[in-house]
Amino acid sequence: MSGHSKFANIKHKKEKNDAAKGKMFTIIGKEIAVAVKEGGADPDNNSKLRDVIAKAKANNMPNDTIERGIKKAAGNVNAVNYESVTYEGYGPNGTAIIVEALTDNRNRAASNIRSAFTKGGGNVGTPGCVSFMFDNKGQMIVDKEEYTGDADELMMLALDAGADDFNEEEDCYEILTSPEEFDAVNQALADAGVTFASAEVTMIPQTTVDLTSEDDIKKMNRILGLLDEDDDVQNVYHNWNEPEEDEE
Repeated sequence: MSGHSKFANIKHKKEKNDAAKGKMFTIIGKEIAVAVKEGGADPDNNSKLRDVIAKAKANNMPNDTIERGIKKAAGNVNAVNYESVTYEGYGPNGTAIIVEALTDNRNRAASNIRSAFTKGGGNVGTPGCVSFMFDNKGQMIVDKEEYTGDADELMMLALDAGADDFNEEEDCYEILTSPEEFDAVNQALADAGVTFASAEVTMIPQTTVDLTSEDDIKKMNRILGLLDEDDDVQNVYHNWNEPEEDEE
């Protein structure tokens, strides 16, 4: 599994355009609302909210925007009631795809997500059909351009704080934790002045699939593009070994 191409994909997503940034802020805003509704507005007593705040900061969401989102969610008893739903399915050549959605209309979400799979030659499967191919992990990516300290020191800091694994790639460091230890490790590194290109609890594929035919690549990009445009979709995980040159 290439942390390098993973980092390239993260950078590519971040650099796309302001619209993509706006979409990410909307996604995180919904996650804040759900976290506050489920566990309250105090991050000290709400680990899910702390995880979302870590993700927000890694995506350069301003602190006042985060605070406003929390206050709005805490004070709005008539807020939209979002339901969390997960879909699993297959793209071209048996690629595995997991889609997480937060929606106020389950039927609309199901219809749009099924349509995205179908238009790219894929299909939605049954719950659990591909999730066993992924590991649920806390993942922090540190850009080497942003971190000028010693790699061994960063590794020891991460491992001492409870990280499971530390990988050095060409242009980044990848720190992996269990979902339960993500918050503690993230906080320890942040307190030490480490900044993150990405920090979230995510689904990491155990193995990746290469797509060699132009048609398969086109179809996979079609699925991912349609899912990316869908306002109900929060996260998309897949095991396609996306080539870096595919960044346009």
